Amino acid sequence: MSTILRRRPIDREILRLAVPALGALVAEPVFLLADSAMVGHLGVDPLAGLGIASAVLQTVVGLMVFLAYSTTPAVARRIGAGDLRGAVAAGVDGCWFALALGVVLAAAGFAAAPFLVGLFGASPSVTARATQYLALSMFGLPAMLLVYAATGLLRGLQDTRTPLAVAVAGFGVNILLNYLFIYVAGLGIAGSALGTVAAQWGMVAVYVVIVVRHARRAGASLLPHHSGLGRTARSGGWLFLRTASLRAAMLLAVFCATQLGPDELAAFQVTMTVFATLAFALDALAIAAQALIGKGLGEGDLESVRAVLRRCLQWGVGAGVVLGLVTIALSPVAAVVFTSDPSVAALLPLSLAIVGVGAPLGGYVFVLDGVLIGAGDARYLALTGLVNVAVFVPLAMAAAVLGGHDGGGLAALTAAFAIGYLGARAVTLGLRARGRRWMRAGATV
Repeated sequence: MSTILRRRPIDREILRLAVPALGALVAEPVFLLADSAMVGHLGVDPLAGLGIASAVLQTVVGLMVFLAYSTTPAVARRIGAGDLRGAVAAGVDGCWFALALGVVLAAAGFAAAPFLVGLFGASPSVTARATQYLALSMFGLPAMLLVYAATGLLRGLQDTRTPLAVAVAGFGVNILLNYLFIYVAGLGIAGSALGTVAAQWGMVAVYVVIVVRHARRAGASLLPHHSGLGRTARSGGWLFLRTASLRAAMLLAVFCATQLGPDELAAFQVTMTVFATLAFALDALAIAAQALIGKGLGEGDLESVRAVLRRCLQWGVGAGVVLGLVTIALSPVAAVVFTSDPSVAALLPLSLAIVGVGAPLGGYVFVLDGVLIGAGDARYLALTGLVNVAVFVPLAMAAAVLGGHDGGGLAALTAAFAIGYLGARAVTLGLRARGRRWMRAGATV
């Protein structure tokens, strides 16, 4: 009983941050699920085109996730040390850095869209749709990065409720606009991209108001500081490499699915969208861990840091078991939600079941990833990320070369990613978490 009583305050803190974070995180993949379903009913080629364009776009955006992941622990450590003004100033610098980086990347991405899509070697029809979607989506890239940075600021301030409210409203509008542009206006896959861009800039407008209010209350400047921008760039460098390894694994998986054929590529798009939904849901605990670990290290309370690690892992694996069982149970009937093409639908049940089997492993991996990010242990994450990709490469290539077109190849590729790749990450993260070298106390790393 005494152990339970000691755990309750930790559980309350974890759930206070994780439950709203869950809502905010799930809002995005739920939109992607709805978007995939709407585009999927346009036909196989538009859905396959969305798969390629989404892989490129999510790679670019995913590489920039350090804007949130470096801002959250930086702000949280200063909060733990009692420096509210410094905490908000660090977040403001992150927002300015995100805007500048977003403008540069959007211009480059728009010009390079045909080349990037062409690397996948898809059919001309699929390539044309993917290029159209990707080029239009680049107009929303600066907004996406600003949302990352502002969200990181609020998470560091131990506030995950506000990002939830903004995400639900933004993605709700997104779904509505996509429906209107795709079907009512008859714009097809281009309408999906335009609806997303409009919703993203609407979310930025809301975040600008929120960040300005926090800065005024804390007495922090709204102008960027050279030293702050430099810290953001330096702290994000290792996280950028860490994320690059994750995206490299994802791009390799999409490339291998493309080699299997257009039906397999379309089915893989749906499979990985479901995987992303589970990952985002489990990542809520990782976000809670980031904020609480950063705050605990800022306070110098290493005992509470270790306690947060243990409880978040227990919650993560348990949630993975539940979500995995639900995914397995729904796998035989889920295909009709995403596609009306019988060839694509026939490929989905086994691959979705494999995603469900790997969900508990994902819960373990995502929590440990969040813990080490919150501790600022980005260098280790970056270097071991390269090791993990090296393990995945032969697994993915074997699935592409040896897999057939009867669903076996797609199932093998899904298993290589959802079990093989995540298994490699579980080993490298677990070895680090067992030690204490990552537990560096203080207001800065």
